Amino acid sequence: MSDELNLSNLKPAQARKERKRIGRGLGSGKGRYSGRGIKGQKSRAGSNKMPAGFEGGQMPIDMRVGKLRGNTSADAMPIGPFRTYNQPVNVGDLEQRFEAGADVTLDALKAAGLVRKLSVDVKVLGEGELTKKLSVTAHSFSKSAVEKIEAVGGTVTRLREPVERRKKRHKAAASVVEEPEVESEAAAEDPVEEGSVAEDGADE
Repeated sequence: MSDELNLSNLKPAQARKERKRIGRGLGSGKGRYSGRGIKGQKSRAGSNKMPAGFEGGQMPIDMRVGKLRGNTSADAMPIGPFRTYNQPVNVGDLEQRFEAGADVTLDALKAAGLVRKLSVDVKVLGEGELTKKLSVTAHSFSKSAVEKIEAVGGTVTRLREPVERRKKRHKAAASVVEEPEVESEAAAEDPVEEGSVAEDGADE
């Protein structure tokens, strides 16, 4: 039978492709330079492992363009590589996970599954409703969270002092020099010279 499997009709399921044998003499077609051409970057080892954005050694475009503010820039603060991060916990979550009068600490938040690790700061936010009296301890609190916790008789304990943000002053307003006042002060300090000038003018 023609369909019977025997040594005469054995063949691989997928066609075999012979590997490219290079550097085996000029008669092989891949001798001398072994298909790499003459010198240059592509004739060197590792030339196929260039990183993304590599431009042949010149300054890449992502380093040439100006850096932007906000989350579109890799070096923006606090969203860039040195950004700070807080684990958020809402007062609505405290309402669901804790009983009235409970002492809400960092360990209690982790045991309740509201935070993942204690090495990152925890910030309590004011989303949701709170009807239970709780003593909450965290690194920082939002203004609305403090109002809701204290409105039901609870207490707030901060592990970090709140940072006061300074208001930015306009450069133009800061650099204004009140010249008229300086002139008037000089005139008030030396009234004699002013009188002498007037007398000279009268004599003329």
